[in-house]
Amino acid sequence: MVHQGYEKITSEQRAVVSSMYTDSYVFPLIVLGHTLKQHHINARKILIYLPNRISKRTLCLVQAAGWEPQAVEFIPPPHGGKGVHWSFVDQYTKLNIWKLDEVGIKTAVYLDADTIVRRNFDEIWDLPFEFGAVPDIWVDDPGFTAGFNAGILFFRPSTEIFKDMLSKLETTSFRLKDAEQSYLNQYFGAQTVRLPYAYGGNLAIKERSPEMWKGMQADMRIVHYTLVKPFARLKCPDGVCDQAEVYNLQRQEAWLKKAKTKLKGNFVQELTWWEESFNQVMREIGDLCPSS
Repeated sequence: MVHQGYEKITSEQRAVVSSMYTDSYVFPLIVLGHTLKQHHINARKILIYLPNRISKRTLCLVQAAGWEPQAVEFIPPPHGGKGVHWSFVDQYTKLNIWKLDEVGIKTAVYLDADTIVRRNFDEIWDLPFEFGAVPDIWVDDPGFTAGFNAGILFFRPSTEIFKDMLSKLETTSFRLKDAEQSYLNQYFGAQTVRLPYAYGGNLAIKERSPEMWKGMQADMRIVHYTLVKPFARLKCPDGVCDQAEVYNLQRQEAWLKKAKTKLKGNFVQELTWWEESFNQVMREIGDLCPSS
């Protein structure tokens, strides 16, 4: 859908947005923040978070990595969370990003924490659309699909849309196990502008077609670590993580080493991209926020 009343947007009215619901994602978020700065993305970097779950040390680190934390309220899954995997229970809280018009944001790109930026994508801010996303990829059939992956989104914040989303959350029919991604696919439907795969380098592309992945390298802006994660994830009861485990560098190193062996070692190069950024950002800010 073409945006009505399209206008030139200033850098202060743009935002790259991500989300943090537990301390478990501090490492990937500082890596993402580092790559945003490294490639000179000309926009505010806003991180929505749940204030009752995030430690002072984590907030300190993400701010040092360039994020502007914005506290939001938890949005529970519909139908009491029936059929929702434990790792997706918090995901409907992402819908709060549509309220960023209240802090002056007119156009935004949402990036999940399991992404990194490989090239500048400032050209995206001038797209004359309300909502865009990259088509999803499946390793098995149906492979390349019409549905989109909600880990990377282009959108124009609107509190009016946010309220409409909430009003329809309990009554809309969609696959509950796919959480907010399935809901957003249903909500926006055919109005979604499909963005090129260069804006969503899903690792599943490489698994299905190494030749296509190789051909994308010169244009790839964002990599999405879907099939294998370069960072250790924790189960955090009631959203509260064990701080010793969150900041356990040996655990993270062991995780990454094992990750490089998964799926026949096909993603060593991509995992090394993340590892290099992690090592660099930890050298720069790792000692700035000691544990209290």
